[in-house]
Amino acid sequence: MSSQQYKTLKGMQDILPPDIFLWQKVEQTARQIFSTYGFQEIRTPVMESTSVFSRSIGESTDIVEKEMYTFTDKGDRSVSLRPEGTASVVRSYVENHLDKLPAPQKFYYAGPMFRYERPQSGRFRQFYQIGVEAFADSSPRMDAEVIAMLERLLSGIGLEGVSFQINSIGCGQCRPGYRDALLSFFSEKKEDLCDDCKRRYDKNPLRILDCKASTCRQQRQGAPRITDHLCEGCRTHFEKLQTLLSLLQISYSLNPEMVRGLDYYTRTTFEVTSQSLGAQNAVAAGGRYDRLVKEFGGPETPAIGFALGMERVIELLKLTALRSAPSPSVFFAVLGDAAGSACLVLAEQLRKQGRWVEVGDAASSLKSQMRRADRMAVRHVFIMGDDELRSGMLKWKNLAGAAQGEVKLSDMELFLAGQS
Repeated sequence: MSSQQYKTLKGMQDILPPDIFLWQKVEQTARQIFSTYGFQEIRTPVMESTSVFSRSIGESTDIVEKEMYTFTDKGDRSVSLRPEGTASVVRSYVENHLDKLPAPQKFYYAGPMFRYERPQSGRFRQFYQIGVEAFADSSPRMDAEVIAMLERLLSGIGLEGVSFQINSIGCGQCRPGYRDALLSFFSEKKEDLCDDCKRRYDKNPLRILDCKASTCRQQRQGAPRITDHLCEGCRTHFEKLQTLLSLLQISYSLNPEMVRGLDYYTRTTFEVTSQSLGAQNAVAAGGRYDRLVKEFGGPETPAIGFALGMERVIELLKLTALRSAPSPSVFFAVLGDAAGSACLVLAEQLRKQGRWVEVGDAASSLKSQMRRADRMAVRHVFIMGDDELRSGMLKWKNLAGAAQGEVKLSDMELFLAGQS
């Protein structure tokens, strides 16, 4: 049977070394930074009832209409692979009565999401996100804190050249008036919209502002801005957020055309973009969803969160960051079975100290073992043979430079500590 039959599905990928070290760096940095803000990890299933997503994300969104992996299981239930993380976290929040925890309740997650869309650079059908959700705090201070945490994360992983954009899309009080203004604006342009937006015109005209079709982009030039229709409460909230971001010295720009692609957002929305990514330039995005918990049957609970796209972040890190994959700190080149056994004991002692140690194959020549150590970018090679076993002295060589010498077996740990 041909090996060509065993290939990854379209839109899927294997994540291999050395790239995986960048992934681990982002994940580890995220966990460390999130913990300083009091966010705790939550893990939800990758598969949920389809209604979890269709109700929260919105029936008229591209995700629900075109992109979800939805099927009927053996129990004749409609289930879907999660296309994003917030809906599952809100479902869990309500189902497990997490509102009983001290407020605010703050969580983060990391894992795969699934959308059936055309694969392209930085976009896959199975993709990974790191996200956060904060519940039970309606203040603009929480908005600023979440955005500041995202800025710290991007800075902490060494990501450069990104821009923060913010907007407010109002609430249930001011949104109806804005909807009427959009209906009036697009009434004479409806026939020039794409087929999807013709349907959205009646269901949710705000979705027209998020359409990527070139014809719709042209037709929405000069459309009313939501920031001109905000109620007093939303306007005050948005102005306070801007004041706090300035106080925290976080650079941002206003983007009144940004509505985000999901129906559950209210008030604050934000995106982080990079000019290095081309048309699909969003690195992270989020916003408020103050009505969603109640729509899931829970108590009225304000909430805000964001999700960061791992593939796009990794793509940027490859362009802007120095890639330094981990490598063994010690390699034992062994000559003979007795030396091999002795090095195995030494290696275990050093591994217990947290060092990455490799032991060569006694059946291979010294030259072959040294080539292997060089390919692995090992820092220190120690040579062990019968003579070294008898004398208790090991020859060593620093492959990163020209230094070499001898060290007593009993002094090896002290020697390595001084070389770190």
